[in-house]
Amino acid sequence: MNRGIRNTVVLCLAFVALVLGALVYTSLRKPLADDATLREQGTFVLPVPRDIAPFQLIDHQGFVFDNAALRGHWSLLYFGFTSCPDVCPVTLSVLAQVEKKLAEANETELLSGLRVYLVTVDPERDSGEMLASYVGAFSQQFTGVTGSLDELASLGQQLNVAFMKVPAADGGYSVDHTGNIVVVNPQGHYHAFMKQPHDPDRIVLAYRSIASSGSE
Repeated sequence: MNRGIRNTVVLCLAFVALVLGALVYTSLRKPLADDATLREQGTFVLPVPRDIAPFQLIDHQGFVFDNAALRGHWSLLYFGFTSCPDVCPVTLSVLAQVEKKLAEANETELLSGLRVYLVTVDPERDSGEMLASYVGAFSQQFTGVTGSLDELASLGQQLNVAFMKVPAADGGYSVDHTGNIVVVNPQGHYHAFMKQPHDPDRIVLAYRSIASSGSE
């Protein structure tokens, strides 16, 4: 084989390898979505992430939960309560599926960089022990958060989450609350929110897309 033919063969093989490499990369790359697509699916990314004013709550292990606890990782916060009959357990089940899907997709960096919090809107009944048992039934990685009603309401207001005690006919009460999942970035800033209905595949896509674009 003369040198010209050999060089041609080498170039052809290199081209084929490049094409195959591009195909493999494309097939393995995880899909991402832009902000417009995310909005269509119920995730709204804030144009500019917002600072969260200082707050101090307590997690289910008795440790201080404040602004510093939200830094260094992505956070999904859901405001709910352990006596919630429907939407809260459904949402936490969805978030547990998000963890499972990230694990099954071997997206270890995204999984290890995510924290999920149930912030109670019923501190009167939701003790740390009760929160620990409740969130642990969905995932051992989830954290329950409680504190004074004023502090919880203040944090909720900052994150566009409202809640209100509603008296029941039997003399007890329930709590109406916003069903959004709040996204906080690794700088501890309010970054986005996800509206109901919640779907694990959409949340995985939203989280992957938001995290890939960086926080600020």
